[in-house]
Amino acid sequence: MMAGLLLARAGVTVTVLEKHPDFLRDFRGDTIHPATLQLMAELGWLSEFLELPHQKAADLHAEIDGRQVTIADFRRLPLDCRYIAFMPQWDFLDFLAAKGREMPGFQLMMDHRVTGLLKEGGRVTGVSWENGGTATGDIRASLVIGADGRHSVVRSQAGLKIIDFGSAVDVLWLKLTRQPDDPAPAMSHAGPQQGLVLIDRGHFWQCGYVIKKGRFEELKTEGLPEFRRALADLAPLPESRFEEIQAWDQVHLLSIRMDRLERWWSPGLLCIGDAAHAMSPVGGFGVNLAIQDAVAAANILARPLREGRLTGADLARVQARRMFPTRATQGLQRMMRRKRNSRGEASRRPPGFVRMIGRFPILARLMGRLIGMGFRPEHIAKDSLHAPR
Repeated sequence: MMAGLLLARAGVTVTVLEKHPDFLRDFRGDTIHPATLQLMAELGWLSEFLELPHQKAADLHAEIDGRQVTIADFRRLPLDCRYIAFMPQWDFLDFLAAKGREMPGFQLMMDHRVTGLLKEGGRVTGVSWENGGTATGDIRASLVIGADGRHSVVRSQAGLKIIDFGSAVDVLWLKLTRQPDDPAPAMSHAGPQQGLVLIDRGHFWQCGYVIKKGRFEELKTEGLPEFRRALADLAPLPESRFEEIQAWDQVHLLSIRMDRLERWWSPGLLCIGDAAHAMSPVGGFGVNLAIQDAVAAANILARPLREGRLTGADLARVQARRMFPTRATQGLQRMMRRKRNSRGEASRRPPGFVRMIGRFPILARLMGRLIGMGFRPEHIAKDSLHAPR
């Protein structure tokens, strides 16, 4: 969406295909990082954007060995917004879609699922689609951008090679009501028992429960009462609050994977975001990295697309620009993972890197910069700031 919006703003004719009829999905990348908010400011949209419902976090905390520790401090960032905004992804995408519709060359087709790639002479020339199972069609394009997530159809159809780093855990997401007298806990609890993340979403708590990969079905067989007890043992909330969990359909499994493509492109095609590099949820990097990819792609590709002279070298420039921050971020996430024994069980101690932040508080500022801005923050190209609207 962001890549299409920026390309249309720069004068490129764009069609965005969204496989769902709407954007209403729970637990789908709700963290808007300071670097993304800065892009909204550069586009002149920040004030309007911040009118959308959101919560702010100027720092992130964790419970480490029984102590409340600041693990990321955003207050000193050289940006307009020195905080993370927690915002439902559907509000963010609806906002971008509305801005896109203001551009004369932008078209958004909802409920259109990509089913395959069109190819001629070894080059991708478009996509095939289906609309709710009732209609099918093709769209020809000089460039196909695959931004369709970690289970990307575009990536699969292109046959691009994946480097898989694996993951030993999954995350279960659920909601609990938030009461006015609830404590203000650390965002994540990484004490002796570990494994629980609580995010204040205003009128509810967004809870993430870390489990061994593949254990969800086993938890179901143990039953909801045991599951509720396990959560209550970790959370600084009354045990009675967990009685709100009355059915397993209130619990949403996020299967964690971390990978990246060896090459993000082929002639006529480019993958960005999770389609190019799936991230773990640690630090909430995924949305910001995807947005940064989109900005870099628009900055580099707008002119050759407008002039009809796009080459593989242009696509390679996008990957070259974004590969370093991708590798560095995934490396940081791997450092923040807990070690596991031969049976796949997590150590009861937080990762050494996280314990070091607890010992040296100044490192929280560094983490605030790495999480909030990333390793290579992008900016809207000056020659597109005044493009036709």
